[in-house]
Amino acid sequence: MAGKRSIFEEVGSAGAAPKAQGGLIDAAPKGARGAVRGWLIMLFLMVMAMIVVGGLTRLTDSGLSITEWRPVTGALPPMNEADWQAEFDKYRASPQYLHMNAGMEMSAFKVIYWWEWGHRQLGRAVGLVWAVGFLFFWATKRIPPGWTGRLVLLGALGGLQGAIGWWMVASGLTGTMTSVASYRLATHLGLAFVILGFIAWYVFLLERSEAALLQARRAREGKLFGLSTGLLHFAFLQIVLGALVAGIDAGRAFPTWPDMNGQFFPADAFYVSDGQGGALPIWHAFFENPGLVQFMHRMAGYALFAFGVVVWLRGRKSAHRATRFAFHMVMAMLVAQVLLGILAVVTAAQLHVAITHQLGAVILWVLILRARYLSQYPLAGSIRKGTA
Repeated sequence: MAGKRSIFEEVGSAGAAPKAQGGLIDAAPKGARGAVRGWLIMLFLMVMAMIVVGGLTRLTDSGLSITEWRPVTGALPPMNEADWQAEFDKYRASPQYLHMNAGMEMSAFKVIYWWEWGHRQLGRAVGLVWAVGFLFFWATKRIPPGWTGRLVLLGALGGLQGAIGWWMVASGLTGTMTSVASYRLATHLGLAFVILGFIAWYVFLLERSEAALLQARRAREGKLFGLSTGLLHFAFLQIVLGALVAGIDAGRAFPTWPDMNGQFFPADAFYVSDGQGGALPIWHAFFENPGLVQFMHRMAGYALFAFGVVVWLRGRKSAHRATRFAFHMVMAMLVAQVLLGILAVVTAAQLHVAITHQLGAVILWVLILRARYLSQYPLAGSIRKGTA
């Protein structure tokens, strides 16, 4: 039996106190969260650049200049005059050349060829960066627990995007088509934004540890998260409608605002010619009639702005300063995007205005995602530091 201890004896003098042990979450291996996050940021920037280059490729009517899909051998451009002539001959057999660019010279062909080649090359680079990064982190066992499936998903979506890209191009190489099918372009751009959204969300999640995320989730603002999710889906719909507008050059058809060439609703909005003196079924108008497609994009833009104001009014009441700021940024970009849209209309989609409008959609998309993330995982502030 241990002897009696003096009441003046200091606690812990008999031996060192045991160290506090963390929970299972803290004890779990973390993986290289910072390194994986840096790799994803690189992929994010590359995908964003690809969206912009893709937009320029469409606006310059360059997307049909390469008439074959050669994922590997196509990485090399024409190396001599004979190669250039072979590519030009293939293009001259395409509907776009025959019906829109007949008489085009080699110098003009090279301009549109380089745009399309650059777009495809950037896609190959994105795939390569993903593959090298994933294999490195997987082989060295640096992928954080639970993240392998997420990173594989990005690669799978990237591969699917390449296939959809060719499916889109192929639609403009037959019959009398002088551009790609608008619904295929919308699918292609929509998937690009899905990929960009996943990457951005993963980047946000990796900026904090799993333990910190679990702690933050206890203060989640459920209603605000739901509203921002709805805004995200609404913005995606508007992006797809914008792709339909770009696909048929509808942005250049009615260069007036707020009316559409003097009318609220365009005339012959549900008519699409079948090329033989008749009309196609009405449902074609929702994809192929410039007036109806632009009208839908305008109306959806107004509705998106109105809903964005509602979400912002709720977001500015958040208990967390970082969340409030995130929603302020969404509102500011939403206003800027509406103004850019109007400017694109009245300038008949001038190249620099139209591409700035598309870049604005990317920025707005990411800002909404950031606000949604902070609604789910708020950053705790401090009243003493003035960050509450």
